Amino acid sequence: MPRRAAARRARPLAFYLSANGRLSKDPPPAAAEAFDEYVSDPAKPVPFIEDVDIGMEREYMVADQRFASRRPDVLTYETEPLEDDLTIAGPISASLAVSTTGTDADWVVKLIDVYPDDYPLQPGEATGDRDRPAHSKMGGYEQLVRGEPFRGKFRRSFSKPEAFTPGQVEKVEFTMPDAFHTFRRGHRVMVQVQSSWFPLVNLNPQTFVDVNQATEADFKKATQRVWRTAAQPSLVRLNVLGN
Repeated sequence: MPRRAAARRARPLAFYLSANGRLSKDPPPAAAEAFDEYVSDPAKPVPFIEDVDIGMEREYMVADQRFASRRPDVLTYETEPLEDDLTIAGPISASLAVSTTGTDADWVVKLIDVYPDDYPLQPGEATGDRDRPAHSKMGGYEQLVRGEPFRGKFRRSFSKPEAFTPGQVEKVEFTMPDAFHTFRRGHRVMVQVQSSWFPLVNLNPQTFVDVNQATEADFKKATQRVWRTAAQPSLVRLNVLGN
């Protein structure tokens, strides 16, 4: 009987946003209140890429996200270094429990591959300093794997937008584009959450108005909370390939 290769089947894997910037396979423990927050200011949006230019770099879809990790208006969660390769295939879904002090908000979720700090030099790459360890400029690189924005007013219906009630916790769920990517052993899986991604996404006034008719007075700062309790978890679901 001829030998057959073992079929690789996709299985669901959830990563929960957890305390202290951790991304965990374990659901959050019971807690009265557990959330992370940031202030989103339409006058100071999170840029899509770090550099300001009239064009778009060819590598924009895998751009380094370290600049975003350093911003106070971006929440960052990451795993411990992986013990084995982790290959994902198919759609990525985000499920966030959120609240805002405004009446509308955008929610941007990014899945990122974090390279080890001691990532080795690649062929033809040199440090330029004999006294430095032979580590690549890719050490610590935060490679964008997938990212997707969602305008919160459409959380229940795209045809009937609804305002947020300030301070009320709501569920925002959406599917991100498919990805086929391997996080290598020693790398980390990271998720970032933010409320602007300019100029890829037009600015949300963070008030419940028609964006195309918004005036300068409609654009307001808002405090965004991402909740992570047992009753109201926030997570990202992946499809992982395995034998």
